[in-house]
Amino acid sequence: MPVITVTQVNKYIGFLLKGDRNLQGVMVKGEISDYVRHFRSGHVYFTLKDSESTVKAVMFASAAQRLRFEPEDGMSVVVSGSVGVYERGGAYQLYVSDIIPEGAGKAGAALEQLKKKLAKEGIFDAAHKRPLPEMPRKIGVVTSLSGAAVRDVINVLTRRYPLCEVYAVNALVQGEDAPDSVCRGILRAEQAGCDVVIVGRGGGSSEDLSAFNTEKVAYAVYNCAVPVISAVGHETDFTVADLAADMRAPTPSAAAELASPSVESLRERIDQLGRRAERAAMSALDKASDGYIALNARLSAQSPENRMKLSSEQLVGLEKRLRTAMERHLDRLSSQLGGSIARLEALSPLKVLSRGYSLVYKGSELIKSSGSLNAGDIVTIRLGSGSAEAEITKTV
Repeated sequence: MPVITVTQVNKYIGFLLKGDRNLQGVMVKGEISDYVRHFRSGHVYFTLKDSESTVKAVMFASAAQRLRFEPEDGMSVVVSGSVGVYERGGAYQLYVSDIIPEGAGKAGAALEQLKKKLAKEGIFDAAHKRPLPEMPRKIGVVTSLSGAAVRDVINVLTRRYPLCEVYAVNALVQGEDAPDSVCRGILRAEQAGCDVVIVGRGGGSSEDLSAFNTEKVAYAVYNCAVPVISAVGHETDFTVADLAADMRAPTPSAAAELASPSVESLRERIDQLGRRAERAAMSALDKASDGYIALNARLSAQSPENRMKLSSEQLVGLEKRLRTAMERHLDRLSSQLGGSIARLEALSPLKVLSRGYSLVYKGSELIKSSGSLNAGDIVTIRLGSGSAEAEITKTV
């Protein structure tokens, strides 16, 4: 089992808590105690407790500035936010985005029940989230055409990605008829052939955003045939539509940036692809050139002219080797002949005769004993120099 650090443990626990949707966008009821607002940062720290347990809570300055009242110790409230880990201290705590006095928490409780119901049905599951198209041809925008949201989206798309068509659908974004209007707008954008749909509005109060916290809108977003970007409210506002959408953006302008690539990035990508194609072409040419040179060298080596040249060089070499071998062989034979002559001369009878000896022949027969001679035989006497004939008068 690997050994991990304390930091790794805290980071991993924090990762698990962030990935648990049941701990994101929760609403917790309790009594405030140890309430402190930091005078420099503006962050709010307090403890939320009930009759049996307590939990630490923090509300950052950006959220605390929107509070319409100043919380106090002993006040019963419903806080909304998420559960996370303070890694340095190794303790989990509530990260609060809003505080509502208990009397005003019924609507929040109903919203929490709706979130749990939709989560159980898989409406918020990450497995159903679809990737956004890289280069959409048509982008739908479902919002109030009289509001600033549609102008923000069009301005961003005109600047970043003028290649696409913007299909704007007017929809009520607040009021009793707003949910049905938003649902119809999503369906209309889908049927118009949009590649991606942005659904949203500018910021507002919780009541203003209530249309996007309805079951109807959640199902419309979930069942849309193309990816949906939810851009409702401001950065810290989360709605049911945000959770059901394929992508959530804090503002309509941010949604437009998510839905479209920038022309500059496309130009840069085209340049990169061009450079890659050029490098690939040059590499292919270099490889082909090397292959051509190698094949040409092999062809030259196998050509009749080159083979005749090599054969001629081999013939000259063999001729030189043969001449050298013959000369050495003749020298060796000459040496052997000289030795043989010397040995023959040493053994020659003429050498013996030159020392005073003679040879006697009867006809062609060399006489080796007197028994082979008779009186009256004519013999030839071979001397060291010359010869003579004699008649045998007596043998002993």
